[in-house]
Amino acid sequence: MEWYLPVIWAALIGTAVAMYVILDGFDLGIAILFPFTKNERERDQMMNTVAPFWDGNETWLILGGGGLWVAFPQAYAVIMPAFYIPVILMLLGLILRGVAFEFRWIGRSSKVYWNYAFTWGSILAAFAQGVILGGLIQGVTVRNGQFAGGSFDWATPFAFMCGLAIIAGYALLGATWLIMKTEKKIAERAREQAKYALVAVLIFMGIVSLWTPAMSPRIADRWFSIPNILYLWPIPAITLLVAVACWVWIDSKREYAPFFSSIVLFLLGYLGIVISNFPYLVPPSLTVWQTAAVPASQVFMLIGTVFLLPIILGYVAFVYWAFRGKVREGEGYH
Repeated sequence: MEWYLPVIWAALIGTAVAMYVILDGFDLGIAILFPFTKNERERDQMMNTVAPFWDGNETWLILGGGGLWVAFPQAYAVIMPAFYIPVILMLLGLILRGVAFEFRWIGRSSKVYWNYAFTWGSILAAFAQGVILGGLIQGVTVRNGQFAGGSFDWATPFAFMCGLAIIAGYALLGATWLIMKTEKKIAERAREQAKYALVAVLIFMGIVSLWTPAMSPRIADRWFSIPNILYLWPIPAITLLVAVACWVWIDSKREYAPFFSSIVLFLLGYLGIVISNFPYLVPPSLTVWQTAAVPASQVFMLIGTVFLLPIILGYVAFVYWAFRGKVREGEGYH
């Protein structure tokens, strides 16, 4: 097997997951912040900031899941039964969020119920994503290349903590997005919310950074052995510097910098997870090479991806450019 094909596909899937977390993260974050305002006009304005983007953002989830199924079928066959319940809960949450997004605009008399559906569907989806992430980090029981654990192996304190961490992270993305896309009362409230969310994110990042090496000698050796620690120590240092910069930019009423620094925080956390686990696609036993499809299948799908990915990226760039700028009260794209 050509050794580089699984690496290319792992990079593509990893990129798709990162794009999904960032792009769908801020609109899930908008819903998480929904309960903190009682003014329906403000809620309309908050939703209108993500109206042109939210459904397109989920394209990356399809690309990531579909890529895993095609390029790494054995990993897909292990991960799905290991996380059936949180995956189903995530999909139900996303469906509930999507339905609420559409029906809230036309169900004037029932808007309050769609508000609850929008918020709790998003919270459920975010929490389930964090649980899946935590379950993968703590490891999946595999024997003879097949899932050999129980239906609730994922239900651990570490996984639940990761679920809360993702909720806090999405709230940070949502708040900094509102700082960038709104003004006056909504933006000012978002600045305060962003500070609370940033503190929560840093606390969760610190807990994960201590818990994972304590839980896994493999991860501890990856980060703290010599000479690895000499190369890797800048990552937590840069993370702390970015967090401080994000706080300063929030406090100094910068509009764009807080959002982009929040994205960098997510990417640094994601990089830490990759460093801890690569080349394992199903930690701690199955690597990208062990779970890869035959080279012919990977090459065939890679050809299609090479043509389609620039189209997707071009569409995303066009939409975000076309709908740039502030969204003021009474304005909307819905």
